[in-house]
Amino acid sequence: MCRQRLGITQEELAWRANIHRTYIADIERGARNMTLRTVDNLAKALQLTVGNLLMYAADPTDGESNGGIAPAPHQPSEILLIEDNATDVAITARAFKRARIANPLKVVRDGEDAMVYLYGSGRRDGRQASRPQLILLDLNLPQMSGVEVLRRIKGDERTADIPVVVLTVSQHDRVIIECGRLGAENYIVKPLGLESLVKVTPKLNLHLTLGPPAGAQPRGNRS
Repeated sequence: MCRQRLGITQEELAWRANIHRTYIADIERGARNMTLRTVDNLAKALQLTVGNLLMYAADPTDGESNGGIAPAPHQPSEILLIEDNATDVAITARAFKRARIANPLKVVRDGEDAMVYLYGSGRRDGRQASRPQLILLDLNLPQMSGVEVLRRIKGDERTADIPVVVLTVSQHDRVIIECGRLGAENYIVKPLGLESLVKVTPKLNLHLTLGPPAGAQPRGNRS
């Protein structure tokens, strides 16, 4: 494991990261998923980038006791990306894939489809409503603006408590101030990367489920 390679005990790592030792033990044996806050704290404690830490955690060849952190038995919580730009969608999906994030990334292309996804109504009658654990919202959407989408999400008691992080091309955009007033938790200047997501969401307590690297085989199936 990364910790063992660096010669750090669980107790010392717990002290450095301000995390209880049993929590770290649970992570190392695959009994607990990491939150974005935990990822950030552990990366700083180990003096690694967030990306490198997640790669260590997801590598089934790293450590003999548990073969890395495997996905939890329950279905990982979904993350909703509301984005119409195909290039930005691909960049975001690639960032999640590189970090071995197994949480499904659901993509909708405009505000109307977002309303259908969240509330189960609209042009696809009969669709069941869905509840993601996080919404990544582009501000420049066709038909319905990102600000209007945010206003509806935060104005509906069914979705008001879902964290929303807005995606913008400029940190000086005056619209960001309006989004904060409406209830957006934070913003990210595009293109989105996992490092930027970790930095802006330390208080959201989001649960990430880590999967094995692409093409990796279970330890018991190796010849």
